[in-house]
Amino acid sequence: MNFFKKIKHIHFVGIGGAGMIGIARLLLQKGYKVSGSDIHESYELKKIKKEGVKVFLGHSKLNIKSANLIVVSSAIDKKNPEILEGIKNGITIIPRAEMLGSIMQGYESIAIAGSHGKTTTTSMIAKIFSSADLSPTYVVGGKVLSTDENSDLGKGNYLIAEADESDGSFSHLNPDVAVLTNIDDDHLVHYDNNFENLLDAFIKFSENVPFYGYMIMNIDDKNIKKIAKRISRKQITFGKTKKADFQILNTFYNNGLQNFDINDNQRNKKYSFSIQQPGVHNIFNATASIAVSIEEGLPINAIKKGLKEFTGVGRRYEKHEINFDLNKKILIDDYGHHPIEILSNINACREEFPKKKICMIFQPHRFSRTAQLFDDFVKILKKVDSLILLDIYAASEKPIKGIDSRTIVESIKQLGHKDTLYVKNHSDVIEIINSKSNKFDILITQGAGSVSSVCELIKNKWKK
Repeated sequence: MNFFKKIKHIHFVGIGGAGMIGIARLLLQKGYKVSGSDIHESYELKKIKKEGVKVFLGHSKLNIKSANLIVVSSAIDKKNPEILEGIKNGITIIPRAEMLGSIMQGYESIAIAGSHGKTTTTSMIAKIFSSADLSPTYVVGGKVLSTDENSDLGKGNYLIAEADESDGSFSHLNPDVAVLTNIDDDHLVHYDNNFENLLDAFIKFSENVPFYGYMIMNIDDKNIKKIAKRISRKQITFGKTKKADFQILNTFYNNGLQNFDINDNQRNKKYSFSIQQPGVHNIFNATASIAVSIEEGLPINAIKKGLKEFTGVGRRYEKHEINFDLNKKILIDDYGHHPIEILSNINACREEFPKKKICMIFQPHRFSRTAQLFDDFVKILKKVDSLILLDIYAASEKPIKGIDSRTIVESIKQLGHKDTLYVKNHSDVIEIINSKSNKFDILITQGAGSVSSVCELIKNKWKK
């Protein structure tokens, strides 16, 4: 299907971003000429370059030569030379979400939104629909471990996509089905540090669902409950409460599997499910996926199979085995950078490894988030046995006076947690870990910035 008949060459500014590279891959698979630029090389960029995308390292007005359309990441400065050159030449420039919204046209579309869990939930739904032989097209903000990709052009009628609220751009999407996992106080800088503005954005996104569509909503979430009465679309709920249409019951973890029951209170039916991912938050992610799948008429056996075979998403509680002098330890790499996400990860680790000691290497993400949630970070981070803190990853923000990793470390020490350390250089982490290897069983690299490179250093040093 040729969606944009007069468009031949599409250029992505900031193509290496998680939300950008998946869309670029889809358009390449659809037959468009695709190019893009970014400031850093990565495994994903090398891969998509081999697939046929022309990738430029660094930004230059020469990069957009022959482009008919420019797609821009929200992280890109408006004074970027490629954007300025595009404006000068009269080339249409659109945000990433508007391109995703255009691709959605012609599909039966499902969009997953929320402060936490949307990448995992999107990937779970895609896996279930694949297990039902529906060959869905999907776009997620992380690498699906079973495919090593964050997007795929399927042959079926469904498109399943993650909807990003961080810059408000999810208002460009008009899905047939929308999922709300939860709403929390994150990405408030875009919303003038006003939580009510964030809630209004979720309402606007929900109202984009057509009259014949429906919402899947976590009714246990206090902020979703707060806005539910202001959403006019059909609402189907999930949660632990008896009032939920899909009620979570009888959860327990055993032999590497998390087991739980679902009461379908609309149809008066009960089902049992198992997933490989620990943590209560993943039961909620799975239940949202189950609700969508049942509402879309998928067979229960396919839903059970898809969930049980789902191996996870890259950097979402991604496990590796490493060896310290033949002493096997577990390395967990996780993208979570909000206190609630970090706590969910710690709790999941405690559930799977109840008697093991945890050492976490954490890199705070954005000065604004660290300032806004400083006390919450201190409260959560002191729960691990050992803590190594890296400098705050700025993500293009300017520093805020008095907000830095050293201050977090001192605040945690004042609460009596002595095994807390600030480290400036990523490379120094290796020597520190080696010196205290007898003090931990589980090593966690946590955060959304460059801390993933520390995980790679550790894997390369002590790979099994």
